[in-house]
Amino acid sequence: MIPACFSPPNTLSSSSQVPQNLITCIYQTQLCDSPTYLTLTWSKTLFSHSLTIYATDSFSISISLHPSTFSFFRNRPGSKSIYLTRDRYQKIKLYWDFTRAKFTRNSAEPESCFYVAISCNDKLEFFLGDLLDELTRRSGLVTITRQLREPTLLSRREHVFGRRNYVSRAKFLGTKHEIGIECSGGVLKVKVDGEVSLVVKRLAWKFRGNEKIYVGGTEVEFFWDVFNWFNDNDTHNCHDNSSTAYRNGHGVFVFQVGDGGVWPEMVGPEKRLMRKSMSSSLGSGAMPSMIQLPPSTPSCSSVLQWAEESSDGGRSSCSSSTRSCGSNGGFSLLVYAWRKD
Repeated sequence: MIPACFSPPNTLSSSSQVPQNLITCIYQTQLCDSPTYLTLTWSKTLFSHSLTIYATDSFSISISLHPSTFSFFRNRPGSKSIYLTRDRYQKIKLYWDFTRAKFTRNSAEPESCFYVAISCNDKLEFFLGDLLDELTRRSGLVTITRQLREPTLLSRREHVFGRRNYVSRAKFLGTKHEIGIECSGGVLKVKVDGEVSLVVKRLAWKFRGNEKIYVGGTEVEFFWDVFNWFNDNDTHNCHDNSSTAYRNGHGVFVFQVGDGGVWPEMVGPEKRLMRKSMSSSLGSGAMPSMIQLPPSTPSCSSVLQWAEESSDGGRSSCSSSTRSCGSNGGFSLLVYAWRKD
């Protein structure tokens, strides 16, 4: 039985519509010798697995990693030439290979045995993955790869779905860590590599806040906003120890190192998910607190604006969905935790 055929069209509970996992990363790199913010969005649903690559005012492309659950064969290595929107005479070439890609459990982003690359004028300017030798063998870019610089990861945004436990993985200052978020009985727990780093009690009263935690010895500013998880618009009527006080929706958690990174613009499947969330919230009469969608593009939520103001003493505002919060090696992990039935 296909769930999409029997699910209400305006709900987020349909497994065919909602991603099992969705990750957006923004990298600072070069594109035709110009500094560029490159956004990669990995999306995995019940029936598809895709990657959307986007550069503002330059290009946007989606690649299918695994077309369908019912397919017998994965995609072959591919390449595509693209003319940049900002300059019709400037052409780049995109390369990818996910035929043997390995993924951690429930993750849309590959862990190893893959590559994504971009070249301009036969010069390799962006590379992500661990199959550089295979890329150079297929593309003929062997003599250029010695000059290749590793792209700088500025921020990572992940949408995870669950009931009480949510897990994300990210690099903090070059070291990988597993971040766990648990919420039940009015108590919020944050775990780093399985060890409890923070406990917030009476969450109905402390539905927004920030604290400092340590990730692998690195001081990290942690912000949370779980207002959407309470079913009463008047949060003071919620009871900490009541399991029925929660409703479907998403909490937002920000882990910020230094002055933070760059908030990635929402495109493709992520943009559709957030618009669907807003549509469902308005349709049910619920008060949306975390996201405010103008007619064209999703914008920053209250907790993102709060994090930005905290990082620069309140001098900045959330005026753009892709903006720099600092240039001294800052990094931000943003987790949208979606509660499901």
